[in-house]
Amino acid sequence: MQAPGKTFVVTGAGSGMGQEIALLLLRKGGRVAGVDVRTEGLAETLRRAGADSGSMSTHVLDVADKSAVRALLEEVIERHGHVDGLFNVAGVIQPFKKIAQLDDATIERVMNINFYGTLHMTRTFLPHLLERPEAHIINISSMGGFLPVPGQAIYGASKAAVKLMTEALYAELLDTDVRVTVVFPGAVATRIAENSGVDSPVDAGGDAPMKALPANEAAEAIVEGMEGDDYHVLVGSDAYMMDKLSRLMPKKAVKVIQKQMKALLGD
Repeated sequence: MQAPGKTFVVTGAGSGMGQEIALLLLRKGGRVAGVDVRTEGLAETLRRAGADSGSMSTHVLDVADKSAVRALLEEVIERHGHVDGLFNVAGVIQPFKKIAQLDDATIERVMNINFYGTLHMTRTFLPHLLERPEAHIINISSMGGFLPVPGQAIYGASKAAVKLMTEALYAELLDTDVRVTVVFPGAVATRIAENSGVDSPVDAGGDAPMKALPANEAAEAIVEGMEGDDYHVLVGSDAYMMDKLSRLMPKKAVKVIQKQMKALLGD
């Protein structure tokens, strides 16, 4: 599906990949309903949109709030008339701790935003999307959704759930006009740690094992995946490398990432 003349809902549009996706869709001639829990982030996206800001509406809500998500559908249709595409980008990471060190509230927050938020948005907008001549759902999983990352086990579990749910949705909608894509970003330079309230062991582009991809380049790859009706989109050289390694030598892949995280976390 191509962006010109289409209306897209983008969650996480106040920063990082969500912001860059929203701005790219606007530049390509689309309309955007930007969703984020942070008012100031959405204001920054509008400011960066400049002349294209008239084609964007902003909606402050928590995607984990099912009732707020249901109300969002009516708000967006009232403003834009219809919706053609949904980008589920909003997400948080967990503190860099092992499973035994995490409390229940932290685990539930990560699952509620990353998995249930994506599920709430998908289920709410799907009936409307099925009525459109063509439509697309793009869900953001993670490299951590197919590769276990010590210190991010619950985050990875939430993204693995997004992966499998989205792949099943793809299969369920094959005979419809709604296309479905699941995205696996590797390291991307965003403020996800800061926005998640988590101290990161490294800053983007610092001493990380592989340089983080700029968020605008990640957005370009994701939107290209929509335009090409791709099933899977791997974002970043690290995602490509670890996807291949985890398929060919899964135990070695786990040892590689375990060694990297052990060094980063000071274990």
